[in-house]
Amino acid sequence: MTGANIIMKKERIAVIGSGISGLTIANLLKESYEVTIFEKEDEIGGLIKCKRVHDCLFHQVGGHVFNSTNKKVLDWFWSFFDKDAEFVKAKRNAKIYFTDRIIGYPIEDHLFELDESKVTHIIPELLAIHRNGTDQPDKCADFGDFLQNNFGATLYKLYFKPYNEKLWQINPHHISLAWLKDKLPMPDVQQILQSNILRQEETKMVHSSFYYPKEGGSQFIANRLSHKLDIRTGAAVNRISLQESGISLNGMDVYNKIIYTGDIRSLPASIKDLLKKRGVNVSGLEALRSNGTSNLFCETDKNDISWLYLPEPFTKAHRIVYTGNFSDTNNRGSERSTCIVEFSGKIDYEGMCREAKLLPGNLTPLAGNYEPNSYVVQDSNTHAMIQDARHALELHGVYLLGRFAEWEYYNMDKAIEAAFRLRDKIGSS
Repeated sequence: MTGANIIMKKERIAVIGSGISGLTIANLLKESYEVTIFEKEDEIGGLIKCKRVHDCLFHQVGGHVFNSTNKKVLDWFWSFFDKDAEFVKAKRNAKIYFTDRIIGYPIEDHLFELDESKVTHIIPELLAIHRNGTDQPDKCADFGDFLQNNFGATLYKLYFKPYNEKLWQINPHHISLAWLKDKLPMPDVQQILQSNILRQEETKMVHSSFYYPKEGGSQFIANRLSHKLDIRTGAAVNRISLQESGISLNGMDVYNKIIYTGDIRSLPASIKDLLKKRGVNVSGLEALRSNGTSNLFCETDKNDISWLYLPEPFTKAHRIVYTGNFSDTNNRGSERSTCIVEFSGKIDYEGMCREAKLLPGNLTPLAGNYEPNSYVVQDSNTHAMIQDARHALELHGVYLLGRFAEWEYYNMDKAIEAAFRLRDKIGSS
């Protein structure tokens, strides 16, 4: 047989999880490898899943939209879609419900909408920050320090502390600063004052404008990315065994590499035993903290808001996402508009309905959902533990990817970026 007739068999890769991370990496690798996705649920999508209720679209875990500042991510993403025909481009119109009225977001750029009694404290504090240079991250021990050092004691007490305690269910001083990298614009006192004097709108955040499917929401994105992929739904992976011939899943199929996009705390026992032997702090990994979210899908009075943040303690909800404003098709079964009220932690449906009565918009509940894990919470040891686990696993062909495998607060664009990095690593290994 001549060399020209030899057909090289592709290596086999198993991807565990069919959220945005699993779908992205499978598409990036499918030309060079034989890729199979294992999804424990009956439907794909992970945190971006949606379903229709009375023919209105319910984002079951918040409202997911897309944009990116990374050209490589944009070019790749749009290769799957017709941007003009299948998506709408929307301008982010975020607001804050504060002292019984709606004001602009972010709050620091809308101080002119606050009561004078509050502003007379806030402005001197901002000027002192600018004068003393206390706003540098290297001068902050934690996220709480960062917020106080950048916005002053009054804004921290009125808005940043109560809102972040609702969202993260923990004191901001117990949250590591590491999660901030590449996720939030760094505030600048001069820009804050300029925005208030000139009444300028915020444009720095990656989602100050965003793209959203005309039909089907983020589930449409997941479904399109799943085309031509080998996906096995209802296929939980309970055992991963390292063998001489490769890596076995559930004692059956053998693969050359595994990409794990699930929860790192829930790695199979055999993998945890391997990590222990390599000195990885497995008990620390198992103790990592996350928050679930309870989501109440509602009809609402029509408005032009995209996100409404709720910092005050009169309600347990921390925001309302007006997904009905993202695309008219999301409201197909209603004469009104639709939205999602989001709570951190587990709240039963009746409890969410009671809370809805406290909120603006004359909300009428339609459905509810509880997602046990939505937000990752980092502390000062998180990154080191994840890196130790990552290095140990990669020696055996097992790779971590995604929000709960890497314990990073990835939005859709950052999840795709992480998949690109992993693709490059696997391609060079």
